[in-house]
Amino acid sequence: MKIKGAWIHTPIRHNDERGHFEEQFKISQIESELGRTFTVKQVNQSVSNKGVIRGIHYTDSPEGQAKYVSCPKGAIWDVVVDLRKDSPTYGQWDAVELSAENGLSVFISEGLGHAFLSLEDDSVANYLCTSEYSPGADRTINALSAKLAIAFESSGITEFSLSEKDSKAADF
Repeated sequence: MKIKGAWIHTPIRHNDERGHFEEQFKISQIESELGRTFTVKQVNQSVSNKGVIRGIHYTDSPEGQAKYVSCPKGAIWDVVVDLRKDSPTYGQWDAVELSAENGLSVFISEGLGHAFLSLEDDSVANYLCTSEYSPGADRTINALSAKLAIAFESSGITEFSLSEKDSKAADF
């Protein structure tokens, strides 16, 4: 992805008459591709209807939180936002479609914000996280912030549903 610290994992899919098999997560690949470790401390899962936007979420704690996000059912338009003030891509975003069909996953480093738009009803998003949820460090930025101008409409969806927390979040 154009934002340093965000990386798309494209699995090798092995198809046969039974279906397919792929390696969705492999720590040795993260270590070789990104030169870092990734210790999973919490696994989250959400189910969202078409048009639901979740995020922009990030963790403001000393250790931060990296995420590895996949979509084993349905499809989501996954968005990464650079929130690191010293980064050359501060305030920029990048996105990729994750779906059961394409098998892609995205790695999101500490200091980056994360949001997604569900492209289908009952889309499932799985998140492997490097830190446990901490309510005191949980932060949200409004995904519809005009300053970020995230192109959610490019999906063809024009009506969005956000939680009260996400819709009342501060603009970037």
